[in-house]
Amino acid sequence: MNQLESLRQFTTVVADTGDFDAIKIYKPTDSTTNPSLILAASLKPEYKHLVQDAISHGQRKGKSLEEKISQALDKIFINFGCEILKIVPGRVSTEVDARLSFDVEGSLRKAHHLIQLYEEQGIDRSRILIKLASTWEGVQAAKILEKEGIHCNMTLMFSLVQAIACAQVGATLISPFVGRILDWYVKNVQITGYPPAEDPGVLSVTKIFHYYKKFGIKTQIMGASFRNKGQILELAGCDLLTISPQLLKELESSQDPVTRKLDPRKIDLSIQKITLDEKAFRFLLNEEAMATEKLAEGIRKFSEDIVKLENGIKQQIK
Repeated sequence: MNQLESLRQFTTVVADTGDFDAIKIYKPTDSTTNPSLILAASLKPEYKHLVQDAISHGQRKGKSLEEKISQALDKIFINFGCEILKIVPGRVSTEVDARLSFDVEGSLRKAHHLIQLYEEQGIDRSRILIKLASTWEGVQAAKILEKEGIHCNMTLMFSLVQAIACAQVGATLISPFVGRILDWYVKNVQITGYPPAEDPGVLSVTKIFHYYKKFGIKTQIMGASFRNKGQILELAGCDLLTISPQLLKELESSQDPVTRKLDPRKIDLSIQKITLDEKAFRFLLNEEAMATEKLAEGIRKFSEDIVKLENGIKQQIK
């Protein structure tokens, strides 16, 4: 049994890609996308037809140039999502525009539109996870969407504080970013690397796992943004792990044993429960320089890639 097969015994494996061929190869249960992944996939010739279909949709549905671009952009995400759902048996995550990360009403409108587009394609909302940034506003949007039966994947997560806020509103799933946490420590603490068991990203997800399991929180944890195979193996037993094709290949190529590291029967019972309101959330998040900086950086990066997508669409709209 290779490491990927062994990992599946403890954890649901999710593909972190917009590349259909990679998804077919590794047969994940679910798949996640984000603006950066969709931008990369949209530039591949084999997916040109999905982009062209979205542009045609935008031209039909929009009146102004801005509306046409917006409609086309949403449809690109849905087109890729629908193709992915033909391959995976589970769910696909589709992200709300990162520029709406501090806009509750805007996030709700965008989420409703994305769900509408999926349902027009015959896709039930139970197979969709709407991705929202783990800002206070993103959390409030998730609270409303979950009550409407629209499941949310809370992304750009770098701290226990964000994880607790998402759990309080009943978010379906959270995606703490392991690799980006490591990136911050490598840059700011000036350490070239950590043993996997001491990796700050791994420790962050482990802390969230222990908190959730101690207090019986139903929100699922999906470790994300991995930089190496060691990080993944240290989180064997996490509810889900979303993994890039490159690292899926590395796992599949190794026959080394995999040991379950996260087990709900073996948790830190000394953890104290925390209740958050907006003021506490903002203050405690602000106290964590890494989480504050990586959240802001992540929003900027995803926003930049959305603008690149829009500019590509703009050049093709007549």
